[in-house]
Amino acid sequence: MKEILLKAGDIAPLFTLVNQNEKEVSLASLKGKNVLLSFHPLAWTSVCEIQMRTLELKKPVFDKLNTVALGISVDSVYCKKAWAEHMGLKQTDIVADFWPHGEAAKKYGVFIEEKGFSARANILIDSEGKIEFIKVYEILEIPDIEAIIKMIGK
Repeated sequence: MKEILLKAGDIAPLFTLVNQNEKEVSLASLKGKNVLLSFHPLAWTSVCEIQMRTLELKKPVFDKLNTVALGISVDSVYCKKAWAEHMGLKQTDIVADFWPHGEAAKKYGVFIEEKGFSARANILIDSEGKIEFIKVYEILEIPDIEAIIKMIGK
């Protein structure tokens, strides 16, 4: 499991990435909302698909909790677009940390250099832009979204 240097209470590093609909998504523009950064290694893999479909399924719950969930991987925008269409994602942004390669994952300390992709991780940022929670998972582990929802609801 990857060890990261950021911790709860730290200011979340800012980023601007492009979603599957070729629109910019910036952390700064989401101030006032909680933000769940759901890093996943690569599109088109079964565990990553479950992770992203779960974000879409729980979108109404996230909305009630003033939370925006973002799926993030190093795949390109075009790959993200095809994958989102394949999964039927309509409401959840999955953003491309493609170029500079893995820059957002590096800022958050979850980029695995020797693999060229991010760890599987959930990072919760509060409405003021501070990191509230970080969990890095084993690569083949499906994150427990209910545990994350409980954490947001506290």
